[in-house]
Amino acid sequence: MTDALTRIADALERMAPPPLPAADPLAHPAYVWRGDRLAAARAFAPLPLAMLRGVDKQRTALLANLERLSAGHAAQDVLLWGARGTGKSALVKSAVGAVQAAGGALALVEATPEHLDSLPDLFATIAATTRPFAIFLDDLGFDAAGDARALRSLLEGGAEARPANARLLVTSNRRHLIPRDLAEQDSAINPRDSIDDSLALADRFGLSLGFHAIDQDLYLDIVRGYADAHGLSFDPAEAVNWATRRGSRSGRVAWQYVVDLAGRTAKYL
Repeated sequence: MTDALTRIADALERMAPPPLPAADPLAHPAYVWRGDRLAAARAFAPLPLAMLRGVDKQRTALLANLERLSAGHAAQDVLLWGARGTGKSALVKSAVGAVQAAGGALALVEATPEHLDSLPDLFATIAATTRPFAIFLDDLGFDAAGDARALRSLLEGGAEARPANARLLVTSNRRHLIPRDLAEQDSAINPRDSIDDSLALADRFGLSLGFHAIDQDLYLDIVRGYADAHGLSFDPAEAVNWATRRGSRSGRVAWQYVVDLAGRTAKYL
């Protein structure tokens, strides 16, 4: 009977293996927050900052803020907002990589918006260390002002605000993270209260960096930077036609064109 129970227990353990251990918060340059534990990022290879074109002011401001955070000095939470594909996420990763390359102890932790409610657990994990952390929430947005109150509490004023060694880096296509028309409709009694809620959330970020649609010359400059870095030649007219067919000019579209160009010339990126 004992042997049978042992075999059953072993079989159940194989079917439901124990959870993987959390990654050491001091050992890796970048992590992913899984909602209940830190996992080391498999391949953290950000672009060199010099590869990012047309975002000089944003790059200077973000890099200076992250250098202060890495050094243990006062630093701001950052909102990077604006047009899609304009380099918000790439700049976050590249700036963290640049700080690390200069000898900084800063680590990146990427958390998905669906894990927002579990961020207090992440904060408890990293607060036990002296290492500085940039908590990266990519492409964040809310459908109503009330949905954003948890983030507002995490930024400041709540019982479980982020620890001193961590700052939030949030990217969004919306300047205030909430569509203005939805904010105006959110309260049937006093719409102004909902608008104030949406503005109060954006105001919690000490550093707000705007990213805007790029013109054709800048788009071609971005394509040229990528092409030169990978030893590719390109036809500017073809690159413009690629963007026209996609309905936008952006750093993302430029990279997609270069990937297609490399594939057609039998090169690996």
